[in-house]
Amino acid sequence: MKRLSNKQKLAVILIIAAIAVFLQYGLHYPLLAQVIVTIVGAIIALTMFIGMVKTLRSGKYGVDLLAILAVVATLAVGEYWAAMVILVMLTGGDALEDYAAKKANTELKALLDNSPQHAHLIKEGKITDVAVGAVKVGDQIVVKPGELVPVDGVIVAGHSDFDESSLTGEARPVVKQDGDAVMSGSINGNSAITLQVNHLAKDSQYQQLVKLVKEAESTPAHFVRLADRYAVPFTIAAVVISALVWLISGNPHRFAEVLVVASPCPLILAAPVAMVSGMSRASRNGIVVKTGSVLEKLAGARTGAFDKTGTITNGHLTVSRVIPAPEITTERLLHLAASAEQDSSHILARSLLAYATEHEISLAPVADLEETAGKGITARIEDHQVRAGNLSFAAPDNGKAALATTAIYVSVDGKYYGAIAFEDHIRPEAKETMERLKALGVNNLMMLTGDQRAIAQTVAKQVGITTVKADLLPQDKIAALKGITPDFHPVFMVGDGVNDAPSLATADVGIAMGAHGSTAASETADLVILQDNLARVAKAVAISKDTIRIAKQAVLIGIAICTILMLVACTGAIPAFVGAMLQEVIDTVSILWALKARQTSN
Repeated sequence: MKRLSNKQKLAVILIIAAIAVFLQYGLHYPLLAQVIVTIVGAIIALTMFIGMVKTLRSGKYGVDLLAILAVVATLAVGEYWAAMVILVMLTGGDALEDYAAKKANTELKALLDNSPQHAHLIKEGKITDVAVGAVKVGDQIVVKPGELVPVDGVIVAGHSDFDESSLTGEARPVVKQDGDAVMSGSINGNSAITLQVNHLAKDSQYQQLVKLVKEAESTPAHFVRLADRYAVPFTIAAVVISALVWLISGNPHRFAEVLVVASPCPLILAAPVAMVSGMSRASRNGIVVKTGSVLEKLAGARTGAFDKTGTITNGHLTVSRVIPAPEITTERLLHLAASAEQDSSHILARSLLAYATEHEISLAPVADLEETAGKGITARIEDHQVRAGNLSFAAPDNGKAALATTAIYVSVDGKYYGAIAFEDHIRPEAKETMERLKALGVNNLMMLTGDQRAIAQTVAKQVGITTVKADLLPQDKIAALKGITPDFHPVFMVGDGVNDAPSLATADVGIAMGAHGSTAASETADLVILQDNLARVAKAVAISKDTIRIAKQAVLIGIAICTILMLVACTGAIPAFVGAMLQEVIDTVSILWALKARQTSN
């Protein structure tokens, strides 16, 4: 029976129970019925005992002892029907837990069920259906109306609206056109589009989420058996009360009657049902939680640490000011700078070109282009040598021109021509998120960034963060997290880039902004925000607090009811069979209460 599923175990026990009922009440062979029930009960008690010993050897403890004692005690005093009810309760409760977990986990499984299998590949002007794993970077594929996008790519022909709800939790379709990136796993709307593939299937967004879901489902949650925290005092209390009642009354049946109502089934069931329900609720809100222990830590979080670029800010730099040198026009400065940067893939170059295009600035042909990594570009434009990049590269003799922000500096034939400043816009939801986190008890908010201190402090002040650590390398961020005193733990860290991965692994809970962030950050993190929305961090904390609160309530409700019934059973008012039936009621109450964690309020 050990290899059987909980549903199969329940079916076997119900069959045995039916046989025993027929033998006793149909054929009038009560002794044979008792023998069958006793043998089955003894086998199950033995398997439970073996499991308990393995648990103890692993350094853990639980409430299994009470269940074993209840079965053995009822069989020993001849209350075999009570023993059978307990067995039905135990296996039935496990089967119900499986059902509840499956029900609560529907949203997580949806990603796996809808995994794309094929793609319409454009090859030599013809469309051929191929396995999604055969598609290579640079290939072009067609995504027809209503189809799931099989791999990440950029639209090169057509436009359509896309349903990204399974990825981001956002129900509103997103309109995308030529040049826009499309994530695998999103559903195409009413128009066919052509994508140029930029990630292999195994590296695409959808497959990364599938990987996270599989990990979330396969990793056991530390908090699943919350009842084990109360196991020692509850077990001792139940055994002591049962023994005292037996000693005082001289009736061994009382010992069995008290233990029956002290059976720990509702305590074992409540926490895992609540945890899986909470993880399901998080998934519906665009949040993938990898393990139940993440919810426990996040519920008690006292410190929140944030990267700046791409996390508190949106990571999209735009031109904020154009500052030409005296006697140089704005148009001339933009013309030369944009011309020099037109073939660069640097993020500042792309922002500058977008700004130049928006303001109808013409570009000149470029010759003798030379790009110096980390410094800038040298090019010949209109018979002039143009340098564009950082100040020490473009105009080292113009230190007074330095700006307290990100900028491209330009010189022509060795003469300083001016600077173009950029700014990274703060996410509109950032300030409200910080206020919400403080209301949830996360009072120590920090910014850990590699950016300049002046810029970091300005951003932090606007969103309500008081502690700022700037000019940090990845190892400095780790040191800052390790330096947080125990009084301010648990700590969560939020980031989105490759350089954030070590910090996410160091924090008690690593949170990755995964919608447009790096795969490394998402894989390292304990929790991934699928929607590009910082407010989901506060949502994750709120869901965690709700889940843990409900899990504890469900367990404590089970303990309270069991304790009351134990005291009543001491008087002999609850026969063993009736006590076993009452356990089913406790099971139902605890599980229904735990399922509240699946609700979507707040």
